[in-house]
Order: sequence, then C-alpha cells, then structure tokens
Amino acid sequence: MSEVMIHKCPNCDGPLTFNPTTQLFHCEYCSGDFTEEDITSLVTSTSEHVEVEVPDETTEDPNDTTIGTLELFSCPTCGAEVVTESTTAATFCYYCHNPVVLSGRVSGEFLPESVVPFAIERKEAIEAFLKWGKSKKFVPKDFFDNEQVEKISGVYFPYWVVDGDMSGTYRANAKNTRIWIAGDLEMTETKYFNVVREGQVSFKNLVKNALKKNSKVAMIDSVQPFDLSKAKPFSSKYLSGFLADKRDVEYEDIKGEVQAELQSYGTSVIKNTVTGFTQVYQESMNFPKFEDKQKYVLLPIWILTYRGKNTPPDEPFYYAMNGETGKISGKLPVDKKRLFFRSAWIFALIFILLLIGGWFI
Repeated sequence: MSEVMIHKCPNCDGPLTFNPTTQLFHCEYCSGDFTEEDITSLVTSTSEHVEVEVPDETTEDPNDTTIGTLELFSCPTCGAEVVTESTTAATFCYYCHNPVVLSGRVSGEFLPESVVPFAIERKEAIEAFLKWGKSKKFVPKDFFDNEQVEKISGVYFPYWVVDGDMSGTYRANAKNTRIWIAGDLEMTETKYFNVVREGQVSFKNLVKNALKKNSKVAMIDSVQPFDLSKAKPFSSKYLSGFLADKRDVEYEDIKGEVQAELQSYGTSVIKNTVTGFTQVYQESMNFPKFEDKQKYVLLPIWILTYRGKNTPPDEPFYYAMNGETGKISGKLPVDKKRLFFRSAWIFALIFILLLIGGWFI
C-alpha cells in the first residue's frame, strides 16, 4: 500500500503550498497563510490521505499499473490518475493542478532527516533565468519563449550529507639545502630530515548526489553549496507545491568513493603542515581510523531543461538555480544558424575593408 496526500487549508479546505518568500504555507483560495506550527496540530484533519495499491513490479499481473519505471496513483481531489516515475515523491495532478505528495516514498527507510526549504520563489527564479540567458550570445529564441519558461520547476533533490572523522599518520623524507659564497668557494650545506605528522581531521557536510538520473548532470552539483544550517526537520508539508524525488542511491553504494574523497582531503590538510623544507619526497599517508556519519536530506533546486531540434536525446541542455542561495549554473544551446550568419557577415565586412585598403594602397 502507498499513501497519496494533499495538505489542505484549515479554513477553506483548499490545497496548501509552501511560499518561499514568506516561509509560510499559503492557500490560494482564501489567501490564508500558516506557519508549520499552525497546521502541525491540525495535520490529521487538514491533510487528506488516500491509500492506493502499488503493483509488485516483479509479478506479471494483467492489471498491473506499472509502466516500465512509471506508476499510477489516484489524485485525492479529482480522482484522476497521476503518472509518476518510481522515484517521484511529490508532483502535481495534471487535471486539477493540485499538489500531490506521495508520502509513502518519504517515509520508513526513505524518510529524510531534514529538508532545506526553498527561499526563492518561482517568479524570481524565472527573472534570474531570463537575465542570465539573455546575457549570452547566439542562444535560440525559443529558449526564452513563454512555453519554454513555464517549464521551470522547483525540485527537491535527494542527497547524502556526510560528516567524517579520521586519524592519520604522514611520513616523508625531506631536506634543506643552503648555498653561500666564501671567497672563491661556493659552499653547500644539506640537512636531511625524517618527517612524521600525526593528527585527526574532521569534515562536515560533504554533499553527495543520491539520485542516479542526476549523476551525469554536472550543474546539479555546481549550484552548491547549500547553507545546511537552515535545514528544517523533515515534513511533507514543505514538498507541497513543488516536485520531489526520493533517493535511489544507497550510502553503501558510494561509501568507498566518499572515504577516498575524504582521505584525499585529509592528506592535503596534514601535508600542508609540512613547511620550511626545500624538498619533500618519499611520502606516505595512512588513515587507520575512519568514522563517518551520513544524513539523508532533500535540497531545493530550480531546474529547466531544453531539447532543440538537433539536441541528442540523452544530452539535453540544463539550467539550474540553487533554490536557497540563488547560485546559477547551466549549459546553453547555440543557434548555429545565427552563429553562421554572424560569422559570414563579419567575414564579408573584413573582406570589404581589405579590398578598400588594397585599392587605396
């Protein structure tokens, strides 16, 4: 069984959405605004839950509603079927447009410990996108048309946030060389040292992607960092009005990568304490003790994708904005036709100037 949820206004029973500007939960029907504390005590009466059967993907049921990696749910408001990917945790009904939270995908083992709420609203995200995109040259005009811009979506993406503590020993040989002139002689003095450094290194808030489909999207990571001090204890109410994904990358799958990355950082930290030598060589580093602690969190990103006529199906163009800080990253398409005509015009102008110059010479 899986649960579909719509958080409803305690005044008029309309759907509630989270407003990034006010950091309040807003009802568009009665214009009511509520804090989380206002509605937490009423959650059982103001949130509508519907349990639906989710077919077992491993069985061949002729009535199976799983379509590949897609699944169907019934909208609690209008009863329409909501089509989602298997990792979708929050979405919208395509018919009544009400926000829907698939709470079964953010519970149990998939319950996030915290969420960083959106601080930038949709209008601000669109304005920033248009300003950023229009500052670039040779971008296709349809990249900025209303139909394209309306596709911008606020998404809570899943991440692992890792803290690490390690103890290590760094060993190296080093030498200092001093050269001076005494009369007609050049004097050289070389001193050799055995260097040993022992220390403990702690790291906080290493953020790692927890969604397979984002592994190739570099700009999802390039909008970091997030201010994790603003994280809130997880509540599905923050997802209302946005899209959200649940993780499909377990920490054990990336633990080796995380440890290698932290050990590389730790080596750099300890190695940087070795100073005052003209040469350091034959180095070794050993971390016999390593402890890590991970948290599962949802982080906010405004994202827009674009597929032009000649865009490879597996390489769409992306625009991403950190939904908390506003940091922007993206890969813009190039209108090759405009670029060709602009290059041809410049070439023709230079050619004419050369002809004129040659004529007068």
